[in-house]
Amino acid sequence: MRKELGKIESVKFGLGGYQDCCIGIHFTLGGKGWGTITGSSAWDANIIECRKDCKWTEKDRSEQYDKIVRYISALLNDAKVNSIDKLINIPIEATFDGMQLVSWRILKEVI
Repeated sequence: MRKELGKIESVKFGLGGYQDCCIGIHFTLGGKGWGTITGSSAWDANIIECRKDCKWTEKDRSEQYDKIVRYISALLNDAKVNSIDKLINIPIEATFDGMQLVSWRILKEVI
């Protein structure tokens, strides 16, 4: 595991993820010599139908939506901002296992 310092280079709330069928928050994170994309999203209710043969339910989707909004609320609180556009250039620490992003956090201690 290695830790890298960087910043939030871009952020958007909307469609993205697998074939742009997921609604949620999507980030580009980067630092000196590295960059990656990440986010928190769920199947969009207007694009992906929950059929009887699905292994998930509308209740599951609603719970995912709830988690996404709570995640955004926590990020805004950590960064001491009131909208996602103000997250751009906020300093972060990213943890990688090889080339894979494991986790990241806002550096609250420098804000």
